[in-house]
Amino acid sequence: MFESRTLLALLLIAIAQPAVAAPIPCTVEAESVGMSSDRLQRLSAAMQQYVDDEKAAGIVTYVARSGRVVNLQAFGMSDIQAGREMTPDTIFRIASQTKLITSVAVMMLVEEGQIALEDPLSRFLPAFAQSQVAVATESNGEPELVPAKRPITIRDLLTHTSGISYGVGVSGSYWQEAGIYGGYYADRDESMASLVDRMADLPLDAQPGEHFVYGHSTDILGVVVEKVAGVSLGEFLRERLFVPLQLHDTHFFLPREKADRLAAVYAADATGLRRADGASGLDNQGHFVEGPRVTESGGGGIVTTARDYGRFLQMMLNGGQLDGVRVLGPRTVELMTINHTGSLFADQPALRPGLGFGLGVAVMLDQGEASLYGSVGSYGFAGAYFTTYWVDPEEQLITMVMTQLRPPVDPTLHTKVRTLVYQSIVDEAPAARDLPTDTGSACEVAE
Repeated sequence: MFESRTLLALLLIAIAQPAVAAPIPCTVEAESVGMSSDRLQRLSAAMQQYVDDEKAAGIVTYVARSGRVVNLQAFGMSDIQAGREMTPDTIFRIASQTKLITSVAVMMLVEEGQIALEDPLSRFLPAFAQSQVAVATESNGEPELVPAKRPITIRDLLTHTSGISYGVGVSGSYWQEAGIYGGYYADRDESMASLVDRMADLPLDAQPGEHFVYGHSTDILGVVVEKVAGVSLGEFLRERLFVPLQLHDTHFFLPREKADRLAAVYAADATGLRRADGASGLDNQGHFVEGPRVTESGGGGIVTTARDYGRFLQMMLNGGQLDGVRVLGPRTVELMTINHTGSLFADQPALRPGLGFGLGVAVMLDQGEASLYGSVGSYGFAGAYFTTYWVDPEEQLITMVMTQLRPPVDPTLHTKVRTLVYQSIVDEAPAARDLPTDTGSACEVAE
């Protein structure tokens, strides 16, 4: 069992979670890592144009190659009404980009032998021992409930093949009646463990292992981490990931002294931008500063900066280690970033073909079929507030786009960024060990 409540650990948390922003990494010349500064300017121009056209209030871009940041730029405003400009240390709601962080936490426990991918979920959460599956009827009335053919496994949860949705599929009426749907829970005065316990009584949308069903699987994994580690998910992540990797601005709920660094959420349409003020917490400014501060959603609850998330992704790209701190073994990272779902992910009509799904992350399988820049084996995901990232091991490349839009008026931003980053590559990526380390005291050299 993971022991957490030591005096040393508590002191580390207090020291490593300051109220002030972490140092912003300086950038190096693009040419030093096989990219073109002139071509990379096309990315900057396009982001500024996107803001000028009022398609977003503000954007932060992050590009790193061979462990060196070549682009960390802010455009526009983080809060128009408050008159705050977007800055490199602006904090963003990353929604489903949280999923990879929670999946890493699970795999840390897998490496320790405390969890196995083939373990039934009921080993940790007995309430899931007897699941039922909702099956649509010909009359389109109430679905028929049938027993699950087999137990849900940890692997099913990591690959979103558990059959558990966000309460919007065939079983939707049951989930909505229970008040558990949509995936936003920061407004609840109820622990995620309590919510997940109630989920166990609700039917699945598909038989385990038979379909890709996007939903609460990673929230459930967060509770599994809590059961195995004996601490809250937030405490586990702070002690095992955020503190060791120096992710100083990464939280489930934002310290109030950092509130003025949290970007506002906007909605965009053909008439321009408006401050998001929808009825649900996902469609307004949310409850990440003011609110119950109780429900730690492993599937979508984290706020962070481009710098922090970039360090987390660099750890993944480095095969599980960063700055002398090893989080995972390289073979575990390899296992996470290969396709585990056959054609189940690519067969989804709403998703791009040519992609598969690993353990917590989408994976490029066929560049031509996907019609995207990026090497086979690159991986990434996106968040509900229109953030995205991807990691390309072959090119030693990390790219991230941070903004806060629900909904976007122009959803092509992410593919445009991808194009503009890859077109700036003009040479092979050098090995990080071959680059000079004397890059200035403010520079973070991630090796």
